Amino acid sequence: MTLALFDSHMHTPLCGHAAGTPTEYAQAALDAGLSGVCFTDHMPMPAWYDAPWRMQQGQLQEYIDSVLAAREAFAGRLEVRLGLEADYHPGTERFVEGVLEAHSWDYVIGSVHYIGAWGFDNPEFVAEYDARDLGSLYRHYYALMEGAARTGLFDALGHFDLPKKFGHRDPDGYAALHALDVVAERGLSLDFNTAGWRKPVREAYPAPDLTRAAAERGIGFVLGSDAHSPQEVGYHFTEALKQIHDVGGRVVNYAGRVRHG
Repeated sequence: MTLALFDSHMHTPLCGHAAGTPTEYAQAALDAGLSGVCFTDHMPMPAWYDAPWRMQQGQLQEYIDSVLAAREAFAGRLEVRLGLEADYHPGTERFVEGVLEAHSWDYVIGSVHYIGAWGFDNPEFVAEYDARDLGSLYRHYYALMEGAARTGLFDALGHFDLPKKFGHRDPDGYAALHALDVVAERGLSLDFNTAGWRKPVREAYPAPDLTRAAAERGIGFVLGSDAHSPQEVGYHFTEALKQIHDVGGRVVNYAGRVRHG
């Protein structure tokens, strides 16, 4: 691995579907030759929204404390940063803003996991794809991604083409390109999320053609494994760097909500 390489998308058990302590994730990153990590666990949301899959409001300080403890334990050996993966769901922006104002974060990913009431990336609900028109689905999804970009709440958009997770690919691609225009206009980055290589689609987010389109627009990529266990830290980063560099893209990271690289 090269110097100054960060894994900037990682979770903790507080989200309810991950294993391993922040210290174990940090050790895995050190063993992989990374320079740093940024934890981005699923932030608290209103009680009615996606409750089983994220930390609760009362756990936020525990999350902060656990990451800061890992930072102290690895001082001088690995840089440990503190971030969040926030959700964009229309109507919850004020709540999200309040959580983001509650602490000095290093990096905030804005992700869309729901289209209306449908958690489209949840394997439990994959049958719903059979009832949906894929063109309409992707147009709706990318409209939400544009909305996320326009809020000004986030530093990067998460797993940009997530609805392909189970192999349901965008039939036209125009809405994705329009969303990339908004990302570029707003000066945001993209989460280059290697978890896609672990999913049925067997492809990182974003896909190679979207990686090229983003690079052409000057959009930076923040490497992230979306690790839910220490074994996934730094997953397929060599392949990720190749996909980015092959199209002239650049890798960036964030500290104190400021982009570097």
